[in-house]
Amino acid sequence: MTTDAMRNVLLYRWLIFILLSFGYILVYFHRLCPAVLAVDIMEDLSAGGSMTGLLGSAYFYPYALMQLPAGLMSDSWGPRRTITVFFVVAAGGAVVMGFSTTVAWAIIGRTIVGVGAAMLFVPTLKILAEWFRKREFAYMTGLLLAMGGVGTLIATTPLVWLSNRVGWRNAFTLVGGLTLIMAVLVGIFVRNRPGDLGWPSPLEPSPSAGCPGTGLAAGMKTVLTCPAFWPLAVWFFFDFGIFFAIAGLWGGPYLVHVYGMSRAETGHILVMLAVGLVVGAPAVSWLSDRVFRRRKPVLMLCATGMLLVIGILALKTAAIPLWGLYGIFFFMTFFGNAAGVIAFTMNKELFPIGIAGTATGLVNLFPFAGGAVFQPLLGYILEQRSGAAEGFTPAGYEAVFWVLFVAALIAFGAASLTRETLETV
Repeated sequence: MTTDAMRNVLLYRWLIFILLSFGYILVYFHRLCPAVLAVDIMEDLSAGGSMTGLLGSAYFYPYALMQLPAGLMSDSWGPRRTITVFFVVAAGGAVVMGFSTTVAWAIIGRTIVGVGAAMLFVPTLKILAEWFRKREFAYMTGLLLAMGGVGTLIATTPLVWLSNRVGWRNAFTLVGGLTLIMAVLVGIFVRNRPGDLGWPSPLEPSPSAGCPGTGLAAGMKTVLTCPAFWPLAVWFFFDFGIFFAIAGLWGGPYLVHVYGMSRAETGHILVMLAVGLVVGAPAVSWLSDRVFRRRKPVLMLCATGMLLVIGILALKTAAIPLWGLYGIFFFMTFFGNAAGVIAFTMNKELFPIGIAGTATGLVNLFPFAGGAVFQPLLGYILEQRSGAAEGFTPAGYEAVFWVLFVAALIAFGAASLTRETLETV
């Protein structure tokens, strides 16, 4: 590679990363925004706990189902085209959500958003795998997830501020317009690989750490028959199921119902979800690459931390001091969501780059399947243990936290069964 070509690749890949990172900010906003507005939406649309849980999970069902198409389309149709088309879809869903006057229309809008937003993360990892070297991948994935933390931040106090001024419906409509603008920018500037611009690839050939390589036609079989894939899949289902259940929906109502907080006060605490991701995603990649020089010990550390966090919520549901609540929501993201940096990197290192999209799409199905299951499940438990939607009791939340503690135990067990991948890189 010539010096000029190298300079072009090094500069342009950062433009691509910045654009895709802003897209990921919007994905995370769409994903977690119901938490801070859940009580308002419940009152405005006359929705109970089960229906509110269904509304929250309406994003996750299509998101999970679209992960396999996302991987296949990234490997065949191309990640740039995939992101552009489906971000237009997500923009339309946000507008439908903004104009909804019934729970049914809100669920339809959020479902459409889930379909469209599902097509950014997997294609983005495919693009990063083409533009960044293997030793840079965990770091870049960490930065990408940290940008998701910015989306989490916007979905807390800033969203409360915007909703107070224009209403939650207009807030969703405005975000739909921003999503459409992002689709246009991706279509204009992003390229799948340096070769699309006539530049050589910066990648160096290297073998996968676990399972043998294969072509696209046999990609799904290669991934699904790889034993090392399944502990990661189980960890994703339960760990992210916990995170999405609390951070994506029930964390806000928990603070309102148990601690009597206002919407603004709730937003201030939920901001810690964003801080935990912004700090945690780069931190766990640094721990893996520079300190432990392994993947599995970091994943185990995070699984242990998540178990402790949920254990505190289950044991001290209504007796956590204010400073403790800030810490709980910070570490829930640090140990839960940010740990995805390591898990996604481990999954990528198991397979050749030719099926990187397929492998990522398949494993990325599981976290959102977890969110789709746990959000309505917790809503049902709250209704059964607490009664009216406008006043869920501490006993109801204690019950759901014990359910999540069992899930955290399963996630810990799955992490212990994962295969180390960095030592053979």
